[in-house]
Amino acid sequence: MQLGFVSAILGDLKLEEVLALAADEGFACVELMCWPPGRADRRYAGVAHLDVSDFTGDQAEHVRGLVELHGVAISGLGYYPNPLDADPGHRAAVCEHLVKVIRAAPRVGVSVVNTFIGRDHTKTVADNLARVPEVWLPIVREARAAGVRIGIEHCPMLFSDDEWPGGKNVACTPQTWRHLFAAFDAVAPGTVGLNFDPSHLVWQFVDCGRAVREFGPHLVHVHAKDERIDRDRLYQVGVTGQGWHVPKLPGLGDVAWGEFFAALTDTGYKGPVCVEVEDRAYEGSLAERTRALRQSRKFLEQFMG
Repeated sequence: MQLGFVSAILGDLKLEEVLALAADEGFACVELMCWPPGRADRRYAGVAHLDVSDFTGDQAEHVRGLVELHGVAISGLGYYPNPLDADPGHRAAVCEHLVKVIRAAPRVGVSVVNTFIGRDHTKTVADNLARVPEVWLPIVREARAAGVRIGIEHCPMLFSDDEWPGGKNVACTPQTWRHLFAAFDAVAPGTVGLNFDPSHLVWQFVDCGRAVREFGPHLVHVHAKDERIDRDRLYQVGVTGQGWHVPKLPGLGDVAWGEFFAALTDTGYKGPVCVEVEDRAYEGSLAERTRALRQSRKFLEQFMG
């Protein structure tokens, strides 16, 4: 396994600065964010360390040169919109950009693109899954043609009033994963897998180790983020309330990291494990965010050697 981090937390740095920082801090890889230029609609969105909007051969060569110069690999390209958004225009725009990310990946030597399946939160799970083939099969075929694997992250995207009650990502439980992989593998075997993040299962009370062991062959990328359950807040609002679980650095929450890495090794996973910093306690400055990455690396190294 290779230890890296997600570049979203360094949105104020240029690509070469991100790679230099990764090298200086002892990371082997970075997942690069590839949002389209423009205003972000939520935290950690809108970061474009690789702008693929009009990606040229010269740009691709420049990126490959930076990777070689700093000795830091690109673990995957990341773009996390809502491809099943209720607005057809928005849906079409994000799908178009996602295809651009997929096409850019092999040009910079990358074989993984991470994203969300998405969801129209006003409709049922069944209704959303019924729309998946129309929206997603063309994207999956693009990925297969490009030799790219799609890593589906499973955050329910259920954190604010406008995302309540359904959340904005339907692919968040083992039941939906089984349904989606059966559909995708029938068209493009092995093309779609999981970008696995244990923090999202902790607050859904889903057995993380069991999920890794069941879906091990489908793991294409891993995020390392913790989640702390605020028991007092949970008592006050219940599981259908909000604000009772918060993202933390690895080791500062309720993820059973020993069990998680035991499951990863049992399944033979040998890919990237990228720290995803979404801990507000470490966002005050670049120095604090760098410290968050350093602290996370030191904690995770005990499991990775």
